[in-house]
Amino acid sequence: MEELYQKIRQDFERNLSILEDKPEETVDSTIKALWNKAFGISLSATKAAQLPLPQLSEQQKITLLQLAEKRISGTPLAHLTGRQNFMGIEFRCDKRALIPRKETEILGQSALELCKKIAEKKTILNLMDVCCGSGNLGLALAFLQPDTIVYSSDLSPDAVALTKDNISFLNLNKRVEVVQSDLFSQFESDEFWGEIDLIVCNPPYISSSKVLKMNSEIAVNEPSMAFDGGMIGLKVIQKLIQDSPRFLSGNGWLIFEVGLGQGPFVIQLCEKSNQYQQIKSFTDNDGHIRVIAASKTST
Repeated sequence: MEELYQKIRQDFERNLSILEDKPEETVDSTIKALWNKAFGISLSATKAAQLPLPQLSEQQKITLLQLAEKRISGTPLAHLTGRQNFMGIEFRCDKRALIPRKETEILGQSALELCKKIAEKKTILNLMDVCCGSGNLGLALAFLQPDTIVYSSDLSPDAVALTKDNISFLNLNKRVEVVQSDLFSQFESDEFWGEIDLIVCNPPYISSSKVLKMNSEIAVNEPSMAFDGGMIGLKVIQKLIQDSPRFLSGNGWLIFEVGLGQGPFVIQLCEKSNQYQQIKSFTDNDGHIRVIAASKTST
């Protein structure tokens, strides 16, 4: 067992390229995740890193070597294992939607804190997760914050299907709904206008020209529409800022992720819209603004 582990480890150290936006994926966590998959257990790198390795049969060892080769060839680890961890929760993951990134936990944790504050004044919270992808943001908030109802949407029918799988996987069918929708288009009714306490969004925010130059592991395996934010990367964000206020309740918040360097300009967009009285930003460990929150009221 040790000999096999070291063989794969040496191969990975020589040949494996790990993307910077997946810091949870190390040589060892990758081996452990693939090892468990070969054994028949689907785990993310984060979860697998915490557990001992099971004993493999000869056929399972062959399967492990095949998985290791696929990983070296550029297949994302989350697609090989079928799992990705987000905010401590295991999610189903495949090519139908963007793989949840660790950096988006800044948005998730900030949104969770807003949920907790809103919950001090309300019994039931109504949330929207637009551009939901695999559903990880809205589902994590529903999972971690009781008495929350979530309405999720995505333009991609594949993403909607994956979100439905994750709703069932996490047993949240009674509190989360998902529809195919271009942002808010399917929510334009009295049922939703002025009724939403929190709108969360991880929008596409990379400029179209940069999407064409993305790492091949991403370009080949993840849907480009999950990244492409138009000519300057702000097409969806501008619409989000413009349309959210009519859905927000009196003390409701909009909170969303932005790309590196976009923060100051997007804050100006929020201010110039004249629709928000309170605007906050949240930074990563390097001090870059990665999340912006805005409310129609100043309290």
